[in-house]
Amino acid sequence: MPSIIPGYVYTLFAALVVGAILVSSCSLLMLNLKNEADTRQLANVDEYVAARSLNLLAHTSTDQQNTTQFLNLPPQIGNQQYWICLTNDSSQAWVESGFGATVGPAQAQAAIPVGIEASGIFVSSWGRAFLSCSQNQTAILELDGSG
Repeated sequence: MPSIIPGYVYTLFAALVVGAILVSSCSLLMLNLKNEADTRQLANVDEYVAARSLNLLAHTSTDQQNTTQFLNLPPQIGNQQYWICLTNDSSQAWVESGFGATVGPAQAQAAIPVGIEASGIFVSSWGRAFLSCSQNQTAILELDGSG
């Protein structure tokens, strides 16, 4: 009756452990690359909204006119929902965004370098995004995601 040599069993076990470590390392690397790509695409969406906001502000006159523009945004980023929010303080406005269906800590941000009033939230997969601008004493920029 043949017997199994213990050295072969240990070598086979060690090869299995090394293989499992290599597979898990490659999986983590791919996951990190995907997350970086998703975060970069989210930042690109912020920059797109900021650029469209500046374009809309430049084309809105000061005579009580209200201008609305459709934003061509992706329904998802990397199979994830995302949100976009317009906010401002006394000196500037900015676009911030993050992943998920509820507004939380921003994961990306892009500045709108003008002093305007900005408000509104858009959550992807819940409709189309519209950006509207009106001017009274100051410019008012609103993001609407109910369309």
